Amino acid sequence: VRRQVRDHRRRSGDLSYAKLREEWRDLLTRRPTFREPLAPYLPLLDAWAQWPTERVSPLTWTAAECEERWRRGVPLLSEVLPSIHPQDIEDLLGSSLDFLAAVGEPEEELRRLAEAWDRGEIGPTAFLPAPGRIGLASLSTDLGVRAESVSFLACGALRPVLDRYFAACRVHLAERHWDLGVCPFCGAPPGFGDLTDTGQRRLACHVCGGGWVFPRLRCPFCGAQSAKDLVRLEAEEREEGYFISACRQCRVYVKELDRRIRWNAGSALVEDWGSPHFDMVALREGYRRPIASLIQLARRP
Repeated sequence: VRRQVRDHRRRSGDLSYAKLREEWRDLLTRRPTFREPLAPYLPLLDAWAQWPTERVSPLTWTAAECEERWRRGVPLLSEVLPSIHPQDIEDLLGSSLDFLAAVGEPEEELRRLAEAWDRGEIGPTAFLPAPGRIGLASLSTDLGVRAESVSFLACGALRPVLDRYFAACRVHLAERHWDLGVCPFCGAPPGFGDLTDTGQRRLACHVCGGGWVFPRLRCPFCGAQSAKDLVRLEAEEREEGYFISACRQCRVYVKELDRRIRWNAGSALVEDWGSPHFDMVALREGYRRPIASLIQLARRP
């Protein structure tokens, strides 16, 4: 089983977090003009690479147990919760809060969240994806933390944890098992898309590191399939292989990469975080994304 999981991770593009950190440094070399604005990501990637994976035990569901949920259209996280102790992710949450502070999140909002965490009023489950949202609504209504920031905290504080938790279940996912636009493991919306060497579209989850095949001519966010609703956006200075898939119906977008052209590109998360200029194009056109970009996080009302 361990070998199957390892081979699956290699095929799907999943990497160790030390390797992800190396890819990030390579990207900054390729895009030196972004080095300063993208600098806050590196300490977070360092925290991911240093996080002890033994703090969380992987889910050991069989193929039949996973497939039964997927046939019902239910992400695994909807029916099982990992046992995560607050102290096990405090270093990850702290690095994520430091990131938000570095990109201009008001100190008062971050202080309120940190104090609620210290008092035990919120814990790791407060950031988990749920149908139609990421994290508890009370994080915004009661603590004043923006929904965009909550989506980033879900990724920053939970990515290595949920990646480890679902590691043994990845190999059970087959294309026929899942055709929804949310992650079959944690239920989060996609953060990036790849066109693989076979021409398939593979969506990537930034919250747990999962990936799944999804139809190229369908919006993963609302299901629209009409050609008049689906639009491709590109930056003025085009980079071959990169594009933005947007939907006129729901006004949501996802960045994508054709790996048949950019075969040596980095992992999905690295390519997403490292291309804020594409997010700017989509935002200027009035589109949004549920997993917040650096541009969204740095913007203030």
